[in-house]
Amino acid sequence: MKGQWGLVVALIFALIIAVFSVVNVDPVQVNYVFGTSDWPLVLVILGSVLMGAILVLGFGMVKYYRLKRELRKLQKENEKLKTEPASNESKAVHTPLDGEAADEGTGTEGE
Repeated sequence: MKGQWGLVVALIFALIIAVFSVVNVDPVQVNYVFGTSDWPLVLVILGSVLMGAILVLGFGMVKYYRLKRELRKLQKENEKLKTEPASNESKAVHTPLDGEAADEGTGTEGE
């Protein structure tokens, strides 16, 4: 359902851009660093939208691949922890909690 809403919003956005572009068909002067030229405003608008979409897609792909790499790393670490022998748990050192003396036991052992 989330994907469908995204598609509806994208189509509405594309329709607004198309209407805005068709209304603005007058030629405008585009100034490049090395020169100028006259272009229809509709092409300037559509080109700007296309470049913005490419930038957003590029940044999204970078984030996607970073998260995918982190997920793979965490899955490997999880598998490693699952396959470790349980003997490490028995080697755990008892550390006293607050208020418990280091030389005191639990009180049930050896009695």
